[in-house]
Amino acid sequence: MRKKDLEVLLSRLQSFAQPKVKLEQYQTPSSIAADLLWDAYQKGHIKGKTIADLGCGTGILGLGALVLGAKKVFFVDIDADALILAKENLKLLEKNLDMKLFASFTCVPLSSFSKKVDVVFQNPPFGTKDIHADKAFLEKALSLSALVYSFHKFSTKKFVEDFAEQKHFHLVEMYRYKFSVKAQFDFHISRVKYIDVGCWCFEKN
Repeated sequence: MRKKDLEVLLSRLQSFAQPKVKLEQYQTPSSIAADLLWDAYQKGHIKGKTIADLGCGTGILGLGALVLGAKKVFFVDIDADALILAKENLKLLEKNLDMKLFASFTCVPLSSFSKKVDVVFQNPPFGTKDIHADKAFLEKALSLSALVYSFHKFSTKKFVEDFAEQKHFHLVEMYRYKFSVKAQFDFHISRVKYIDVGCWCFEKN
């Protein structure tokens, strides 16, 4: 499989039909998910690994990891409707690939999930509607694994890196992307808005 093949597969996944504003439900663009996952795969961070996708939404990050050979992915979200979509997307991938992918779906608040894993991938709420939600996700991820990939607004770079350092993690790599967010809520003025986003890869010291 090539990175472009992965992007095409991920672009076919279902997105939110009725996203929930409080949960900041925005789909990770397939091009960005594929770029990040492909690089993680090249680093040996996916194949044969047990992975958690926290605040998984429709499951694009975890599903992409399964396509690239993850041993098992735990999909965790507080929203039951999002997990239904993630399950449907899993079935779609299994049909397209003609293979069984191993996944677990857990509908619980973030604080209730405590499974230790090899790697965490997450694109959590940025804390726009639920203040400090991004911090809670980062703290949980760093408690579950020695290797974490986490998306945040690029403007929070200093906080994210300082927080990880306090938890005895060092920066492996930082990716920078422009998220294209299509208008999907009443308060959106522009048809498409671009958000400056980073994804940090941290490893425990």
